[in-house]
Amino acid sequence: MKQVVQDFKDGKIKVIDAPQPSAEKGFAVIRNHFSVISSGTEKRTVNTGKKNLLGKARARPDLVQKVIDTVKKEGLASAIKKVKSRLDEYKLLGYSSSGEVIDVGEGVRELAIGDRVACGGGGYASHAETIKVPTNLCTRIPDNVDFDEAAFATLGAIALQGIRQADVKVGEFVAVIGLGLIGILTVQILKASGCKALGIDINKDSIDLAKKFGMDKGILLNDEDIPIKASEFTRGFGLDSVIITAATKSNEPIKKAADLLRDRGKITVVGNVGMDLEIEPFYMKELGLTLSRSYGPGRYDLVYEEKGIDYPIGYVRWTEQRNMEAVVDLISQKKLNIKDIITHRFSINDAAKAYDLILTGKEKILGFLFEYDVKEVDSKKKIFFGEKEYPSEKILKAGVIGAGSFGKTYIIPPLKKNKNVELVGITTSHGANAVNVGKKFGFKYATADYKEIIDDKNINTIFILTRHNLHASLVVEGLKKDKNVYVEKPLALSIEEIEKIKKSLSKSKGRLMVGFNRRFSPHSIRLKNFIGKEHGPMIVNFRVNAGQLPVDHWLSDPDLGGGRIIGEGCHFIDFIRFLSGSSIKSISVKSNFEKDNKLIELELNDGSIGTIIYTTIGDSTFPKERIEVFVDGKVGIIDDFRKTIFSINGKKTYFKTKAQDKGHTNEIYLFIDCIIKGIKTPISPEELIEVSEWTIKADKF
Repeated sequence: MKQVVQDFKDGKIKVIDAPQPSAEKGFAVIRNHFSVISSGTEKRTVNTGKKNLLGKARARPDLVQKVIDTVKKEGLASAIKKVKSRLDEYKLLGYSSSGEVIDVGEGVRELAIGDRVACGGGGYASHAETIKVPTNLCTRIPDNVDFDEAAFATLGAIALQGIRQADVKVGEFVAVIGLGLIGILTVQILKASGCKALGIDINKDSIDLAKKFGMDKGILLNDEDIPIKASEFTRGFGLDSVIITAATKSNEPIKKAADLLRDRGKITVVGNVGMDLEIEPFYMKELGLTLSRSYGPGRYDLVYEEKGIDYPIGYVRWTEQRNMEAVVDLISQKKLNIKDIITHRFSINDAAKAYDLILTGKEKILGFLFEYDVKEVDSKKKIFFGEKEYPSEKILKAGVIGAGSFGKTYIIPPLKKNKNVELVGITTSHGANAVNVGKKFGFKYATADYKEIIDDKNINTIFILTRHNLHASLVVEGLKKDKNVYVEKPLALSIEEIEKIKKSLSKSKGRLMVGFNRRFSPHSIRLKNFIGKEHGPMIVNFRVNAGQLPVDHWLSDPDLGGGRIIGEGCHFIDFIRFLSGSSIKSISVKSNFEKDNKLIELELNDGSIGTIIYTTIGDSTFPKERIEVFVDGKVGIIDDFRKTIFSINGKKTYFKTKAQDKGHTNEIYLFIDCIIKGIKTPISPEELIEVSEWTIKADKF
């Protein structure tokens, strides 16, 4: 299938061949008929992508700060790797479309194959011939609404949510500042709601156009008589509400709104405008100010959008899905005129030309559609980058499932460099990403269906780099196919999942490896040698200054990431188990205020004791990890895997690496070596299971 992307490195718009998405739990696969190009939002996105590195930095100072923090914490080399990974991506464009359901995933009851639907969501309702969308971002289309009209449902929901935030009443005088696409949709919905609509814009043509869609009166923003004209419009009372849909860095829209409102009037900001506010007009009139977030409640909430868990209607009447539904109903009732909004239609093959038209502003643009030839869609599951047959003498034939920033930075590069590895297939949740990574690293094909990797008889080893909730099931499927399996930590999120892995492992010819990379760092290996094969009981203190994550980060979701102790704490339990060389006897955990802040104490069967301090409340720019080991008159200290100190008999020696080295490459190469030589894995399956089980127990305290 064809899909529009922007290469974020050079900013170019490309139409790529991407694999057709497959249905998954809670999602529907839709054959797009139309998708809307948002000339405002997408213009900003594309412009940012076209900037050079300095320009991108100026446009996203928040990301620059993250890079600076990474340099402080992990070093320059690590920061550069992460920046390169971030830049070397395909940006999916589009977020409002319509089409026909061609497949549904497990648990989908709201939709059926053949349903006509409007779709929303960045990364979901993108400019592609076929898309995969969670059900809470789809709404059925009435029979009397055409696909091209329904494609605007998400844009209409943005306008409708702004009106809901303004909380306007029938008969009120409402101004809309900014008469682009969202502004005209807002005007129409206001009129359908029984309000008087005043339009304000910098462009007379925009005002004249808005009048054709029912706007009562229009005034130029720079009109010196705007206060008088607005007063006449409101019969001397002043505006009840102002909805700002303009896109400008200027404060003028919000200043003008404050001037024109009556006492206790309200400003609602929908667009991206300057908000350097002067307190006096807000104070003197007791004005209200609110921002409208996207299409409505549920936006940016993974529980709502991806898990499909709706908000109870008694508590949240208008979610983003119900807003989309209301817009489609307004179109059906002929209260929202979409047909006359559509000014441009393009084939997806002419995407570069379409975006050039938006960026140059050569023509007046309002409704801008990609139209898809649904009869000519190529529905291939695999996109090959060369010959479909790929005989090779290389021993390890790899398939990779998942390719986020971590995988592209630490796992796939050493696979590519190893002369004994054939990179066969790669899959990610977004097929466009799989194509990008596949081409860059030299895979034979890309797919959006992980089963293509699992079932490929040419692949003997799979690397699982997905979100944590998928690890255990993918491990089981891989082992059942007798594949060698490398899975990033954690191995599983529950004891029940581990039991299933044990059962599969006992029957499989494949090997299992978990990404406990720290034990393979050169710092760790030297520390282990310093301690010696024969040693007495040791005391190990492992301090982890983990830093906070955003509240809605997937890692903190118990269903997706398992939480930070399971998701990351397994590293530190494994490291202590590695140093002592002894199995774990018992564990105790203390936590007095937050789930992710814990003191974990391990007792090992050789008498060693390990303490893990895992905290998220420290300075996030301070080095993350420090390990102190005391044994047999020796002291060993690893400082954030950049410097190691060895102390014995009053004499200190040091080991340093140019950059932070947590052992990722060495770990991958040792795993490859064990497959090539037919020897045991670097960590025994029993030890992998042991560490994983104790980690899950630690999380439950």
